[in-house]
Amino acid sequence: MRGSVGAGKWGEVAARREIARLEAMKFSTLLAAVAAVSSPANADDRIQPWAENPRFWQYDGKPVMLLGASSDDNLFQWRAEELVPHLDAMAAAGGNYVRCTMSDRPDRDWDVYPYARRQDGKYDLDQWNAAYWEKFARFLKETAAREIIVQIEVWDRFDYARDNWPPHPYNPKNNVNYSADESGLAAAYPDHPGANKQPFFFTTPEQRDNATLLRYQQRFVERMLDHALPYGHVLYCIDNETSGEEAWATYWAGFIAEKAKAMGAAVCVTEMWDDWDLQADRHRRTLDHPERYAFGDVSQNNQKKGQEHWDNFQWARAYVAKQPRPLNTVKTYGADGGRHGNERDGIERWWRHVIGGAASARFHRPDSGLGLSEKSVASLKAARLLEGVAKFWDLTPDAQSAALSGREKNEAFHTADAAQGIDVIYFTDGGEVALKVADDKARSVRWIDIAKGAWHGEAQPVSGRQITLKPPGGGHWVAVVRRDAP
Repeated sequence: MRGSVGAGKWGEVAARREIARLEAMKFSTLLAAVAAVSSPANADDRIQPWAENPRFWQYDGKPVMLLGASSDDNLFQWRAEELVPHLDAMAAAGGNYVRCTMSDRPDRDWDVYPYARRQDGKYDLDQWNAAYWEKFARFLKETAAREIIVQIEVWDRFDYARDNWPPHPYNPKNNVNYSADESGLAAAYPDHPGANKQPFFFTTPEQRDNATLLRYQQRFVERMLDHALPYGHVLYCIDNETSGEEAWATYWAGFIAEKAKAMGAAVCVTEMWDDWDLQADRHRRTLDHPERYAFGDVSQNNQKKGQEHWDNFQWARAYVAKQPRPLNTVKTYGADGGRHGNERDGIERWWRHVIGGAASARFHRPDSGLGLSEKSVASLKAARLLEGVAKFWDLTPDAQSAALSGREKNEAFHTADAAQGIDVIYFTDGGEVALKVADDKARSVRWIDIAKGAWHGEAQPVSGRQITLKPPGGGHWVAVVRRDAP
């Protein structure tokens, strides 16, 4: 809205308010319709912490381990001929988990922005880009059909800074809805978004109370929820690796929860903080508030390496023990040529979280991660083989490696299902350790070759209270030791 304050401008204001009122009515009508099919009788079908072990998820009323490997963070922007084969290939390998940033970075040839563009080249934030939302709707439908859990990130700070900001519709020079003075937004933000110089993330009432901009932010989130809330396979994360104010996350967590409540549904929300150290105070904004955040996302632990990576996660797992809930890792960094560790780092990180009690693990997109590739597919297959004999939600990680002797740091990691007499040991690169067991009963050991995603040989008998375990070769291996195995 530009120009002097006169009858024309106020007429424009009234028209926009009427549009907003009608859209709110439309949203309420949609929620009422969805509520009719989202009754308490099928509430357990939605993704939520498992009632019997809330460190893990349940979906469709059954416990589920979320494992993924996908080659982009906003797959919904892909064309159908790209998206469907990608989802099929991941599902065939055992993947059931993808990340979905509501991102609109112009890094591919697609209809990136959610808003309509006028003939004069400017955007109208009161009008939608149908192609953007049609792609999002298709993505939700296709993932639901394959029972692939979607973790949405509503805001990504990198979309609103540096090279991504000058062409963005929210940039006041690019839209017809507000000026720089009205919105408080500048034409450029050249610094890393971690500097927190972008007012876009300070709009809520407990922050700078920027009603002009907040209205459009609310409208966008409501539109996203129009599509997502009817589905039960969606998790919600407020931001990507933010270092912003707690009030921003608190506001949007409440906003999403309120919209879900209006249709009689409960959804799971979290925030992802940027700190690499999970013991940092900022992570406690989430970990200390189970009433607000049903799960945690600790993906930034994947900036750590080796033993420290394991120890950091085990600290977080112990920290939430009084009110346990899922700890997700939607981004596993590490790929040769990338900026966040090499391929070995990526596979180690993914497996340490899988063995260590995480509720989810996904390989990050290239070139920061392995994406959906031959090596990530092998890990997916190997993990599902392991799940066939040892359910992840029945395993208790050996945080201090107390059962392993002769172990060097980062050599091997242990978890166990004591009730079933199953021990699982992940070796990062060959090696040799001795496993201490509780009795002299007959046992067998069988190896999973992670590089091939397959069993290696047949089960072999082992005995004694100290069982020596040495992988068949170098590289990544999993040993499955079973008591009284057939």
